[in-house]
Amino acid sequence: MAIGTLSHTSPVAASGSAAGSRKPLTIYVRANLKQHRKGKEANCPLSSSTMHTAEVLASRLGLDIAVAELERLFSQPGADPPDYGLNGGHRRPIRVAYQGVRGSYCHEAATTSFPSAAAVEAFPSGFWMEDAFSTLESGSADRAIIPAENSLDGPIDRNLDLLLRHPAIRITGELVVPVNHCLLAAPGVEISDLRRIVSHPQALGHCERRLQSLDLEVEEVDDAAEAARAVAEDRIRDTAVIGSRIAAKEFGLRIMEQSFHDEGGNYNRFLQLGVGDGPLHCGEKRKTTVAFSLEKGVSGLFRALWVFESRGIRVTKVDHRPNRANPVRLVSRAGGGELAQMDYVFVVDVEGGESDSRVAAAVAALGEISGFVRVLGSYACTCGA
Repeated sequence: MAIGTLSHTSPVAASGSAAGSRKPLTIYVRANLKQHRKGKEANCPLSSSTMHTAEVLASRLGLDIAVAELERLFSQPGADPPDYGLNGGHRRPIRVAYQGVRGSYCHEAATTSFPSAAAVEAFPSGFWMEDAFSTLESGSADRAIIPAENSLDGPIDRNLDLLLRHPAIRITGELVVPVNHCLLAAPGVEISDLRRIVSHPQALGHCERRLQSLDLEVEEVDDAAEAARAVAEDRIRDTAVIGSRIAAKEFGLRIMEQSFHDEGGNYNRFLQLGVGDGPLHCGEKRKTTVAFSLEKGVSGLFRALWVFESRGIRVTKVDHRPNRANPVRLVSRAGGGELAQMDYVFVVDVEGGESDSRVAAAVAALGEISGFVRVLGSYACTCGA
């Protein structure tokens, strides 16, 4: 069901404040779900059809229609239907949980994923990433943003473990963004004023050669955005922070140097999480993330991957984590006796949506050779766009 807001102009040409007054009127345009699904193969006519229906209705009622919300619903990636309440017709903002404080890279990812300021009420969930999951499960947030991997440092294993431990939470989207480490300082501060540079250990590692060239003290902190806030609020003039552009904007810091890192081609991949699936938009390329363990251990991995490849489904990513439910597997040796081997949970990304018949068949076949199998999410693919 799409929701549009109409402005009604009074036909009474009277003088005074009542003349030409505009009263908001909300209409509901119900779209046929079957038509929606069939429309994907016909260049997705639902968007134009729905807006056309609203325009015809407006014309019959003598109304002027504003279709901004309708356009946002069907064209903006990651957009959710507006939640109109009874409080003056205003929709409730989407509540997005992320780890850390405002000005962090997670905060930047949250505002990028949900760019409409009127639709987002982003709030930090605390120091621990676990808090973002619990906030989502309790219903205090509608979405959560977590970092999944960095192109230089690899996947963030802790967050993958959290996904495996919270079966009610699913991946609803992903965001791949370039990393731009900036050197931030209080207004008016020059390089000659600095005594030390602080940041998160990962950011310091990305800027190692540049830091060595400055010959200043280097200090690790748990949260670069929190350090940026302290430098700004306490007006510390001898300390610079390696942080994001959004941190400079958030706290009023000066960007002394952009692209402070040693190498280009550095990207962060974030995951959007929700309880249930995210919205489906016409024409999107989709991927599905599947977690599974294997009854024969690592030796069965080739067979598991062949389940997808044999059906023409490309596997784009393979990760593994310790199988906490069964950490050690005893394997019979050819010469007799048993050998203890570590056991793993594998997590793969494959091209195609969960509802695709080939993907569904592959997941079913995977279940026949797996100790367990679970789809972690099916969502829009940002790769190859």
